Amino acid sequence: MEDGRKFRARARLTFCWVLFLVFAGRLYADDKNEEYDSYKIKMEAFWFNAHPSGSLEGAGRNGVLDFQKDLSLGSYATFSGKLDWKFTRKNHFYFAASPFDRTRSIVLNRTVTFQGNTFDAGLSAVGDLNVLSFAFGYQYDFIRRKRGHLGLALQFDLFDVNGTLKTAAQVSNGAFHAASTSRGSLRAPIPVAGPDLRLYLLPHSSRLFVTGNVLGMYLFGYGNFVSTFDTLGLTLTKHLSLRGGYALASRLNVNTKTNRVGLGLTQKGPIAGLEVAF
Repeated sequence: MEDGRKFRARARLTFCWVLFLVFAGRLYADDKNEEYDSYKIKMEAFWFNAHPSGSLEGAGRNGVLDFQKDLSLGSYATFSGKLDWKFTRKNHFYFAASPFDRTRSIVLNRTVTFQGNTFDAGLSAVGDLNVLSFAFGYQYDFIRRKRGHLGLALQFDLFDVNGTLKTAAQVSNGAFHAASTSRGSLRAPIPVAGPDLRLYLLPHSSRLFVTGNVLGMYLFGYGNFVSTFDTLGLTLTKHLSLRGGYALASRLNVNTKTNRVGLGLTQKGPIAGLEVAF
């Protein structure tokens, strides 16, 4: 099953790279007339229907808390935003942020051990996952034409992840169980890099366009990360566009050490929002 997920993830990334190469060829052959995507400041705001999966592993491999099997987090709505300052024709600085916060009241369907505490099957519990991610980046558009650009983004991500499982004092299966709480947290700073693309699809119109990026980094013994944010856009006015698509906001794996919590986290789902540029 794990091999199948890895194969599908690699296939999606390979498909994204093929699209980038095809679109890059079209951009390179385009003319250098006034650009459709000309701006100094651009703001993006998206609704994101996130589906989290993965787990937190206690420090020293002290139990695992699965976000779906144990916390039943399901899908939930959140938002993602980005502020882009294009200070020259091909150079950008940008800042992005995405909060993920989900709390669920559950009945444990299996015995869970996490951070030194054991929670028996059948107990009523409250599970919580809180993820706050920030990104600071620089982008250089090595191809920029009238119908779009192909650039390289260098980005520094900071993830603040907290997972909690707690139970109140209660009687279950004829036995008394005292109140108990386990928390695991991890702050993961991760440098990533990858291509960023924007292409206007119609030869003589700015009405319809696609955007996409693939960012990732392999961090050797520390872990690995990959994300992609891909949309189809509709230009409404010179300054306003609608966009919608799909995001794999994070596929993050941080290996556990004796004194650190381990993390495997994937956030993915459909996105929809607005783009405002000046």
